[in-house]
Amino acid sequence: MLEFIQLLKQRYQAVLAQQVNGVSNVQYQQRIDQLILSEAFVRKGQTLALSGKPLLQIAVVGPTQAGKSSLVNVLLNTDVAGVSPLAGYTVHPQGFCHRVSLADCSGLQRYFGRFQCIPSSQLIAGRYDCYALTGVDVVSPYLPPCVLWDTPDFDSIGSATYREGVIRAVALADIIVLVVSKEKYADQTVWDMMALLADLHQPTIICLNKLSQGSAAVLTQSLKEKWQQARADVFPEVVPLYYQKPTGLPSWPSAQQGLLADMQKQASRRQHARFEQALLQKYWHNWLEPVLEEHQAVADWEALVHQMIAQALDSYRRDYLDHPHHYETFQQAMAELLTLLEIPGLAGVLTGARKALTWPVRQLMKLGRKQLHIADSSHEIVLLNQIAEHTLIQMVDRLLDRAEQGKQTLWWKDFSSLLRARRQEILQDFAVAAKNYHITFQQDVEKTAHHLYDKLQEQPLVLNSLRATRMTADAAVIALTLQTGGIGVHDLVIAPAMLAVTSYLAESAIGGYMHKVEAQLKQQQLAEVKKVLFMDSMAKKLLGLPGHMPSMTHFNISPEQLRTIEQQEKRHGLRLL
Repeated sequence: MLEFIQLLKQRYQAVLAQQVNGVSNVQYQQRIDQLILSEAFVRKGQTLALSGKPLLQIAVVGPTQAGKSSLVNVLLNTDVAGVSPLAGYTVHPQGFCHRVSLADCSGLQRYFGRFQCIPSSQLIAGRYDCYALTGVDVVSPYLPPCVLWDTPDFDSIGSATYREGVIRAVALADIIVLVVSKEKYADQTVWDMMALLADLHQPTIICLNKLSQGSAAVLTQSLKEKWQQARADVFPEVVPLYYQKPTGLPSWPSAQQGLLADMQKQASRRQHARFEQALLQKYWHNWLEPVLEEHQAVADWEALVHQMIAQALDSYRRDYLDHPHHYETFQQAMAELLTLLEIPGLAGVLTGARKALTWPVRQLMKLGRKQLHIADSSHEIVLLNQIAEHTLIQMVDRLLDRAEQGKQTLWWKDFSSLLRARRQEILQDFAVAAKNYHITFQQDVEKTAHHLYDKLQEQPLVLNSLRATRMTADAAVIALTLQTGGIGVHDLVIAPAMLAVTSYLAESAIGGYMHKVEAQLKQQQLAEVKKVLFMDSMAKKLLGLPGHMPSMTHFNISPEQLRTIEQQEKRHGLRLL
């Protein structure tokens, strides 16, 4: 699951970075935050499972210039956290180990993953994939043994660049200390963040900073109303912080000195797995919305491919197999049949032709030069290539129509461009496959000729009549000329002698058998064209095109990937669907 969340987050970030038209920037950024939070929370669960005695983690969070770093110094009873009047001064998560050794924090590197732990003095403002851990020697009366985290502002202008570090530090926390000032407590960014954290069930306190005397009660009531609008859990305890001019720091109330130590008991680590499952179930469908829309677009594309392939096969059947003047394959079978017959008067011609052929020519014949010649002159191949080209042109038009319908507009536009870019490659592969099919199918043509020859031998009267006619000899010469490359295969369809032989056989005693054999040949041919050309060649490439969509502008997460992760999680007891 962790790897899939990371993949989904990366795809959201890539799509958002491209500023793609039609993408809701606010919605996508919200989902990215949810994914970062969920990834961190899953990592926390792994860290807890591997740690014998997990350290208490407390995160101080808040908006710009709320006084977070100043409060961190107060809680630590020292000035180790850097402070500045400038907004966005802190841009890295910085952990301070109070009554905890740095060696005890070594397991945090596994949690932070790609983020690198470096000394706070070496943190660079322009590099955001890092965090710092600092040991604190003093003992604070306000803190139990813990790691106290000072986090960057989550609402500053540049916060988008380091927001992941903020969320990672906050998700790690067992206790949240929200710091707001009287100027910033009502900002929507504050309550968006608190709403995002609600599903982590972290005990929280609110520190109302920079107060003047008499303002605490009114602001606390307003805070309560804001909290109840953002979250459904109980309003937390509020700690009023008054500014002390001598120190320049807020003053922690003595009455609440042990508050954080008491809150440690509320940290519910045993229920982490349940909270983790609830978090993933809450967001799962929203995260997958654009992924499932792409899946629907791919499914629509696959349906379109099969529809267009069916239309292409109908055209092939109508314009070739069932066309009285274009269907040439059975005539090739007839030509093969005539070469099998021993026709008086023709034997000398055939013998002379065989003697005239040189050895290299005979070798070429053995290697299938006859089939190559027949393929080069075939009207069927010309027609098949025309059908393929027309099919792709129609598909591009259909894609543009889909793009104008308002659903997954960008996907259909980009896919149309992809198909146009791959169109010539698909047609070239189809042309090669068509020629190979035609050559290979000559074996079926020759089998058909042998079936007819065997049937003729059962009818000696018909066979002798054929051998006695001049038209048969003329047709046999044409057949021989075809095999030696003298004429094109389509010439057989219009050659009078071939027509006469075909008509004679059709009207003879084997006429019924001849029509049956021709019908079987057409069925075999249609099945072969469908499988070899339109399914194994064209459809296979067309159906594979969605995998070539750019991942910078599309999610490109396959249904198989999604099913795999959901099945894995079901086996672990997490029902996402």
